Amino acid sequence: MTILFNIRRLRYVVALLGISCCGAVSAQTDLDAIMMAKRNFCGGLMNSNSNWESYWEGTFKRENRNLGKVSTQMVGVMGAYGITNKLNVLFGVPYVKTKASAGTLSGMSGMQDLSLWVKYRPVKVQAGKGRLSLFTMAGYSVPTTNYVADFMPLSIGLHSTNVSLRGMVDYELGTWFATVSATYIVRTNITIDRDSYYTTQLNNTNEVAMPNAAQYNFRVGYRKGEVILEGVLNKWETLGGHDISKNNMPFPSNNMDATTAGVNVKLNFKQARKLSLSGGGAYTIAGRNVGQSMNYNAGVFYVLDFASPKKTADNASFNIN
Repeated sequence: MTILFNIRRLRYVVALLGISCCGAVSAQTDLDAIMMAKRNFCGGLMNSNSNWESYWEGTFKRENRNLGKVSTQMVGVMGAYGITNKLNVLFGVPYVKTKASAGTLSGMSGMQDLSLWVKYRPVKVQAGKGRLSLFTMAGYSVPTTNYVADFMPLSIGLHSTNVSLRGMVDYELGTWFATVSATYIVRTNITIDRDSYYTTQLNNTNEVAMPNAAQYNFRVGYRKGEVILEGVLNKWETLGGHDISKNNMPFPSNNMDATTAGVNVKLNFKQARKLSLSGGGAYTIAGRNVGQSMNYNAGVFYVLDFASPKKTADNASFNIN
């Protein structure tokens, strides 16, 4: 998902792009029900490209010929480690580059935010003919550089420090599954490089109050052997903020809402079970103060097994439910 003028890995996107890491025959993100096995580490690179030409100014959909097509590319280093079979930690650090195809605004580039997640599965039980798993997660993200947030739509981020709490339910019936999660994100205030600004009123300060946010994610699909296929519906909702004023530049504390729909695929190889490839795409189907973007992503990951050498490869590298 692309929030207008900002692409996340993590924590939005972390939602929005997500942290894609792998098990031996599957993949793990902060939004799915896959767990790394104890003392297994999965690391790799994820590349994402997003672009939009039309966007919502409040609820009014329009284009801006002074911007043309706004594009964002992200390359992220990401990983996950199994402390136990029930407790994992995940991280992501993206490099982001933006540009506009028209007008005089120059794009920006740089390291964005470090995202950390702790993922815990306290419950895994038989429920009818399937398996029910419950997860709780806590996330933290912090800017890694002093990038400029007040340069939208070409800023690489919002520069707030975030704390996230998530609950998730997964039900697996044979090779089919459904996963539902809800996340609450607390965001700190930010400072900008001017002494006053206007939102719905004049603010004589360089401090910007950032509204908190919520994220809802639903995914359904197929898990078996070396393949995972899933359809994903994601909703990002800013809990407060204000609309972009008519014919004006956007602002970090805007009310940015977006609903995206997409597909993901993760592939592993029988000949190289510790290697995983992932890819997918998503399209913004509804929004408020966001671009109607199309996003594509692809990643490659590898598992390192630090467990006892007595374990087999099948048991040491992944843990699905």
